[in-house]
Amino acid sequence: MKKIVIASDHAGYSLKEYVKKFLNRKKIQIKDVGANSNEKVDYPDYAHKLSKVIKKNRNSIGVLICGSGQGMIMAANKHKNIRAALCYNVKSTKLSRLHNDANVITLGSRLISKKNALKCLNIFLKTKFEGGRHKKRIRKI
Repeated sequence: MKKIVIASDHAGYSLKEYVKKFLNRKKIQIKDVGANSNEKVDYPDYAHKLSKVIKKNRNSIGVLICGSGQGMIMAANKHKNIRAALCYNVKSTKLSRLHNDANVITLGSRLISKKNALKCLNIFLKTKFEGGRHKKRIRKI
């Protein structure tokens, strides 16, 4: 199993802690790069922090959580070789891995239930990149 790097801002902190408990129960190795409480912070700081770790260890998967998921995805995708995907249901999650080889999942804590967030994360972790015709498209990113 790949190492999981996880980060959130203040709005995503509670969901991040919930996700960490789930991953710990599955005995998945986690690196938490913050935030460490629900006190207000700037989400780009944590998206950049996580992206730098993922770039150093390309076998890692990232999990970013903020209120909507939008801010984190925008900041993370500024980094070369980071392909962050905002996932909110089974289909969006599955396609982000199959077709886009996403290596970071972003979740919006204010827009997704805890149950659905775990369902999306499970799919993200289990789904493999399809390759084929999608490889040339990924290279164009």
